[in-house]
Amino acid sequence: MPDTLLSGKRVLITHADLFMGPVLCEVFAKHGATVIASNDPLTGEDTPAALVAESGPLDALVANLAIAAPTTLTTEVTEQEWQETFGALVHPLARLCRAVLPGMIEKRAGKIVVMGSASALRGIKRTSTYSAARGAQLAYVQAVGVEVAPYNIQVNAIAQNFVDNPTYFPADVQANPRFQERLKREVPLGRLVSAKEDAEFAAYLCSENANCFVGQVFPVCGGWVTR
Repeated sequence: MPDTLLSGKRVLITHADLFMGPVLCEVFAKHGATVIASNDPLTGEDTPAALVAESGPLDALVANLAIAAPTTLTTEVTEQEWQETFGALVHPLARLCRAVLPGMIEKRAGKIVVMGSASALRGIKRTSTYSAARGAQLAYVQAVGVEVAPYNIQVNAIAQNFVDNPTYFPADVQANPRFQERLKREVPLGRLVSAKEDAEFAAYLCSENANCFVGQVFPVCGGWVTR
């Protein structure tokens, strides 16, 4: 029997070649969605709006935005690092939403899911720039979520860490014994959340089964934020 969770849904997935992009495209297509996969870095001011316009009518946006996380001491963060991090993670999100929301408001239906980070939910040394940008994403989701809920649009975020993905946990990192020890020490689950587990949750949030969630931030991190 064919999988119909997202049947008939047109879904734009950004940074489809990074972070959770490849597995999101695979899982969403398996659930019957028509996936528009974009590899554009979206750093240009007009690029997100152009992408949305080129994509045609959309039922869902999965804002999957990623960069290599800076690990700079707070006192040594440069203006360039700060601007580039927000330019890659925060500004494109706002531009994407401003572009996609009018169409969703008009038809009174839509989903936006942000693939965020749990680094905004628990302090980590040497990540002030990255954590601040990821935190801005989550605050934005909460505000926009309650604003557009009356139009039957659900905006939510997955705040993840210790999820198997090639951007932040590549194979060489996972193979390091010191990382495996850290995983057992810091993550109650005792392992990485699988990429498929994470993507399946994102697919659920984009389905009609998740119409009750408004501006929610869902930690997906094997219990790391509550340890």
